Amino acid sequence: MKLARLILAGAALALVGATSAAAQDIRGLEVCTAEKQMDRRTGCLQANVEFLQQALAKQARESNSKLDAANRERAAARTDLAAAKADIAALKDAVAKLQSELAQLKSKAEPAAKK
Repeated sequence: MKLARLILAGAALALVGATSAAAQDIRGLEVCTAEKQMDRRTGCLQANVEFLQQALAKQARESNSKLDAANRERAAARTDLAAAKADIAALKDAVAKLQSELAQLKSKAEPAAKK
């Protein structure tokens, strides 16, 4: 996980280095190519890496919370579906019972009508 974050941060830094104007469009990132001293440039790059890691962590937390909420909704929907299936089964049984009672009543009514 950390390796993936570092790779992503490195890729983002490569993009920042390649297009210095684009770095200004991302709030929190600094243009490190303007620094002449190596220690200042290194510090700038480290600050950018830390910023990107924090942004990734924030996005991961938000994504996980959205995923958890979606899983809770899915579980609730499954519960509702199971309840609906049980209701449908009960209604089918009731309809079958009523149909058999109706058939019995019709069979009793036919001999009485013939007399």
